[in-house]
Amino acid sequence: MSQYYDGNHSHKQVVQEHDVMMKGRKFLDITGVKQVESFDNEEFLLDTVMGPLAIRGENLQMKNLDVDKGIVSIKGRIYDLVYLDDHHGEKAKGFFSKLFK
Repeated sequence: MSQYYDGNHSHKQVVQEHDVMMKGRKFLDITGVKQVESFDNEEFLLDTVMGPLAIRGENLQMKNLDVDKGIVSIKGRIYDLVYLDDHHGEKAKGFFSKLFK
């Protein structure tokens, strides 16, 4: 985690770093995870400090979850990683609405 101070140095805020580390398309370690929205063996939907992240693949399994540290480890065949943020606008909203029907 990184720390920074605002202009008058009176409020200390902690900013969690976000990293995605993939090993051979089979193992994925992600930091900066605020919440696991949903997951199954084909897709994980994570809320990270850098925005919503969708991970798609085959035979996906959560190998480690540390909510306090914001770390998620995933094992399986990973096909893609997609950030669903404001840059996608309505597409992201549409994607989320399809996921939660």
